[in-house]
Amino acid sequence: QVQLVESGGGLVQPGGSLRLSCAASEFIFSIFDMGWYRQAPGKQRELVATMPRYTGAKYADSVKGRFTISRDNAKNTVYLQMNNLKPEDTAVYYCNSDPPRASSWGQGTQVTVSS
Repeated sequence: QVQLVESGGGLVQPGGSLRLSCAASEFIFSIFDMGWYRQAPGKQRELVATMPRYTGAKYADSVKGRFTISRDNAKNTVYLQMNNLKPEDTAVYYCNSDPPRASSWGQGTQVTVSS
């Protein structure tokens, strides 16, 4: 059963913006910290941003100042606003809890940054 569904990816030019959405189950959203991950071809999956329940949001050094994670409790949805995108941001983006639940990985949403 799919518990996390990502959307909002696409093709964008360098310097452009995208907003990713992650619809989570009420159970996962209510009890787990949520985060965004990405995996580029031939690369390991990495944590991009996380929103702990009791501390401030955290970001990978590579995206600080450009990405913003947020959530909508009423919709059980977490967002990733991505600004000033760079070619190295190209990857499949996933949402999951932080730490991630192995059974919750979805198909992700493709983000391609290219001229």
